[in-house]
Amino acid sequence: MAAPSPAKRPEPAIASKDMANAIRALAMDAVQKAKSGHPGMPMGMADVATVLFTQFLKYDPAQPDWPDRDRFILSAGHGSMLLYALLHLTGYPGMSMEEIRNFRQLGSMTPGHPELGHTPGVETTTGPLGQGIGNAVGMALGERLMNAQFGDALVDHTTYVIASDGCLMEGISHEAASLAGHLRLGKLIVLYDDNEISIDGPTSLALSDDALRRFGAYGWATQRIDGHDPAAIATALETARGEDRPSLIACRTVIGYGAPNLAGTAKSHGAALGEAEIEGTRESLNWPHAAFEIPGEVLSAWRAAGARGAFASESWTGRLGAIDPAKRADFEARIAGRLPEGWGDKLAAFKQEILAVKPGDATRVSSQKTLEVLNACIPALIGGSADLTGSNNTKTGGLDPIGPSEFAGRYIYYGVREHAMAAAMNGLALHGGLIPYGGTFLVFSDYCRPSIRLAALMRQRAIYVFTHDSIGLGEDGPTHQPVEHLAALRAIPNLRVFRPADAIETAECWELALRSESAPSVLALTRQGLPLARTDCSENYSALGAYILAPAPRAREVTLIATGSEVQIALDAQKRLDEAGIAAAVVSMPCWKLFEDQTPHYREEVLGPGSLRIAIEAGVQLGWERWIGSEGAFIGMSGFGASAPIKDLYPHFGITAEAVVDAVKMRL
Repeated sequence: MAAPSPAKRPEPAIASKDMANAIRALAMDAVQKAKSGHPGMPMGMADVATVLFTQFLKYDPAQPDWPDRDRFILSAGHGSMLLYALLHLTGYPGMSMEEIRNFRQLGSMTPGHPELGHTPGVETTTGPLGQGIGNAVGMALGERLMNAQFGDALVDHTTYVIASDGCLMEGISHEAASLAGHLRLGKLIVLYDDNEISIDGPTSLALSDDALRRFGAYGWATQRIDGHDPAAIATALETARGEDRPSLIACRTVIGYGAPNLAGTAKSHGAALGEAEIEGTRESLNWPHAAFEIPGEVLSAWRAAGARGAFASESWTGRLGAIDPAKRADFEARIAGRLPEGWGDKLAAFKQEILAVKPGDATRVSSQKTLEVLNACIPALIGGSADLTGSNNTKTGGLDPIGPSEFAGRYIYYGVREHAMAAAMNGLALHGGLIPYGGTFLVFSDYCRPSIRLAALMRQRAIYVFTHDSIGLGEDGPTHQPVEHLAALRAIPNLRVFRPADAIETAECWELALRSESAPSVLALTRQGLPLARTDCSENYSALGAYILAPAPRAREVTLIATGSEVQIALDAQKRLDEAGIAAAVVSMPCWKLFEDQTPHYREEVLGPGSLRIAIEAGVQLGWERWIGSEGAFIGMSGFGASAPIKDLYPHFGITAEAVVDAVKMRL
């Protein structure tokens, strides 16, 4: 049974301008009470939002997480009162007038910028400009991917975005829009608030782009309209919904619309209007109501608009109940983020094969072999790479590419667009039913960092495959050799950074990343081959964050702590120290965060009370002080790398077993 084709909803009985003025009033009143916020954009885009929410958007406030709802993304997150006003007016649970009054106050459901999980009806955390566009590209792609697997009856919705001049200035918008145009994501519609004002003043101070020509060159359909003309807005949205490619609708608006003195100026952008200006705005808009007061007939019209979605959601629930039970169970499990039964057993069998074969693969190759197993049994996994597929080893057999209007595959060629890749991965994860992973070099994680931070903030299961993780990549030199990147990524709260030492740890870290439903993960992987360090796989020791890989042969005097490729250096140093009569244990520490989560007793046991601690990692020392203490030593990088073969680089920078032994002898 196919889903009914979406149709334009009937216009509300109350005049659109009166409904839009309710948004304007709530925005200016809430910002004024908070003495903080951005009233101008909500006041300027109120007409556009009113037409969208009353005539086009498919949503049901009583079921905020209904899987086939349209997605609405406020990329211009500074204008959050636009969204909060809409959520209150349409009747989302908990969005009372008291929450509007408490705008930007501690503990309220109306924070300064929209936050996922904090407020019902907020689809993604926005505020850093342009991120919402990148997320929306991922959501629109996610809709098409799930549609290809489950059909129109269960998955058939549109992603709408309100974006600002600033969103379009940010570089991420270029990357994301280019990718969306290439893929011909026809169910993506961006409403551009073309108000020609930024914080500094007129956008002409810094901007002379023709947005329509630019997006047209990306392959988007484009329109320009008067953003205060409800009929023009409705016609443009109707036209955009008929396109087979993404659409940009440039809505010429007046920022701070209705304010007698500040409308059309930067002064209405990011500060309260002031009591006198608000009174003048009420008169200008013919809105003779007190602060936070919405006339009954206007609120009733808004609530009726919100209630219209109940029929669509109920119809969808009926279609879900009517399909084959096995398909329904699969869909429900996918949306809930549950992994299929049996995948853990297949991964365990694969680890036994590793122990039998004892490969000496680079961990990027070990990752690919692990993915061969995982991709075959977890259909939710969607892979990709930013033009480094052959280097990141992210593509496996059976993953067909996703292309323009071709969405049956499971592999995305993102092109050289690391930032858009990471933002789109967030959108894929947010959409539901999909687990994205994407690859690039670790050094280029800097290009992904803003989106990674938001994934951690939003508690999304996105997995970043960052290869070529140290000076071990060799001849490409310091521009490509990451030294500070592990420390920088470890600094992000709620981000799990894994640096496995061999094929077994790589498989374990993949398992942990997949089981991490409320945190993103980084896998930092080597270019160079590594011998197998582990001799058993009875337990996932990587889940402990750090563990004793090789116990001391006698009473422990020294603890050698290493990650990734440097674990082999630690094992070599252990042997040399033993020959010198010094007993050392080797600790592999694939994930600091998981080790931090262990009990103090376990951490002390692993680190060795009273022992000299030496850390070994081909990165900077920042953060290692916590584990080695004031008496310990760090063997690693103190500056940038160099262009040379790997065999020359490690001795040149003093990251060797000999250096470890010398550091121990100097301190004992």
